[in-house]
Amino acid sequence: MIISSIAENLAQVREQINSYAYKSDRSANDICLLAVSKTRPVEDLRTAYAEGQRDFGENYLQDAMEKIEVLHDLDICWHFIGPMQSNKTRAVAEHFNWVHTVDRLKIAKRLSEQRPQGMPPLNICIQVNISEEESKSGCSPEEASKLAAEIIKLPNLKLRGLMAIPKATDDPSEQQQAFYRLRNLQEQLKSIEPSLDTLSMGMSGDMEAAIAEGATIVRIGTAIFGPRAPKQN
Repeated sequence: MIISSIAENLAQVREQINSYAYKSDRSANDICLLAVSKTRPVEDLRTAYAEGQRDFGENYLQDAMEKIEVLHDLDICWHFIGPMQSNKTRAVAEHFNWVHTVDRLKIAKRLSEQRPQGMPPLNICIQVNISEEESKSGCSPEEASKLAAEIIKLPNLKLRGLMAIPKATDDPSEQQQAFYRLRNLQEQLKSIEPSLDTLSMGMSGDMEAAIAEGATIVRIGTAIFGPRAPKQN
C-alpha cells in the first residue's frame, strides 16, 4: 500500500539522517528533513504529515498553490524550491514560509514588497551555483556577498543562509568538496550577517556528504514518496 510505503520510507530516511549525523558528531535535531513533494498528490502529503512530517518543498507554483489551498487545515511549513521568476513572486510571498532559490536582487525586492503586512518575514536562502555549471541557476560564489548585503536591508525578508545543487557525481569526495565550498562561503558571509544558520544542501544521492559538511536542511523526494509521476501541464 502507498500509505505504509511512505511511512516506511520516512522512517528509513530519518534513520539515515540520524546515522549520518552521528558519524559526523552532529545532532540529528539540527537537520531539517524537507520532503520534496512536487507533482505528488495531496493524499501523499497527508500521509507524510500523519507520520510527523511538517516541512514540504514545492518546485511548481501552480501545483503548489492547489495543495496549499486543499491542505489549509494542516500546519505545514511550505518551502519554495523551484526557479524564482518575477511573475511568481507575489504568490510565493503571500503563501510560503521559505524561499530557497533567490539569486538576484530584483527577485528579493519583489518578495519583500509583496509580503503581506502582519505575516512574519519570509525566510530566504541565496541559491549559489557552487559548481559553476552553465545549465544551473544561482548566483556565482563571488556575487553572493554583495547580494547578501542587499537582502539584509529588505524589511520583510530574513536571510537565513545558502542553498546549492552541486554538479551530479557519485564520488563522495567530490560531493563533499562542493558542500565544503558552500559551507566556507557561508562562514565568510557571517561577517555581513552573523545570524546565518541555514545550509540547504543534499538530496537522496549525496545526503551523507552534505550532512558531514554541515547541512541543516536536506531535500528528499523520491526516497520518501517513490518514483515521481510525470509533471501535469
